[in-house]
Amino acid sequence: MGNKKSVRNWVISKSQKLRYRLTEPAALQLARSRYGRLYDDQTENPLVSIIIATYNRSRILVERTIPAVLAQTYANVEAVIIGDCCIDDTGKRIASLQEPRVRFVDLPQRGRYPADPASRWFVQGSVPRNKGLRLARGKWFGWISDDDLLLPNHVESLLRFAQRGEYEFVSAAYIAERRGEKIVIDVKDITPRIGGMQTWLYRSYLRFFQWNTQSWRKSWDRPCDYDLQFRMARAGVRMGFLNEIVAYVPSVEGTNTVGLEAQLLCQTQGQG
Repeated sequence: MGNKKSVRNWVISKSQKLRYRLTEPAALQLARSRYGRLYDDQTENPLVSIIIATYNRSRILVERTIPAVLAQTYANVEAVIIGDCCIDDTGKRIASLQEPRVRFVDLPQRGRYPADPASRWFVQGSVPRNKGLRLARGKWFGWISDDDLLLPNHVESLLRFAQRGEYEFVSAAYIAERRGEKIVIDVKDITPRIGGMQTWLYRSYLRFFQWNTQSWRKSWDRPCDYDLQFRMARAGVRMGFLNEIVAYVPSVEGTNTVGLEAQLLCQTQGQG
């Protein structure tokens, strides 16, 4: 049975890889020809959509994450929040904000993810994120998890950097908290140099780059954000890296860490 699963995963991941490599570079050229000229004005103040996938984290979302989006030094932003079929009070809490810059849509059923906790962590949230791609109205897209914090300069710094450099995709450094230590993640040793998802900002005509819900099947770069950023790079998206810290990723409540390590701890504690 294990060998059959391995073969299935290999076939699906290889077919996905081939499809992306055959279609995405051509789609990029077409999107540039249609919409590239709309980004020529480097002084423009376009709408920026911050897209957030969430599942049952209403208190953190409303008390911490959304306020950080709305407190940006750059005012023309919207928060597009997609629930992965939440069963808590997320909808009521967001509605109580009475904030026109915040939109919430809850999926009628939860995305299908692998049962294995590690494999699930690689792709969880990819289904609502793809929904967010379709709903976002901004000229630029940014992404955060529902417990991330954007620093006040996040949107303004990234947007002006992208405009000046005529980049289609920009990212930057961020701080992650593990075991009480705040660590600067600046990806100096990664080529191409791309910051974490919570530091991305890119042109909305790149929305055809969908989040790969099957990336967990790969043997490397299994997280769906890694999969997406490297697909963009291979397709030829013009990328830039800003040497500034623009986001903060606190430790997940009850775990004192972040990422896969936090996911596995939550699973052990019955929270996953």
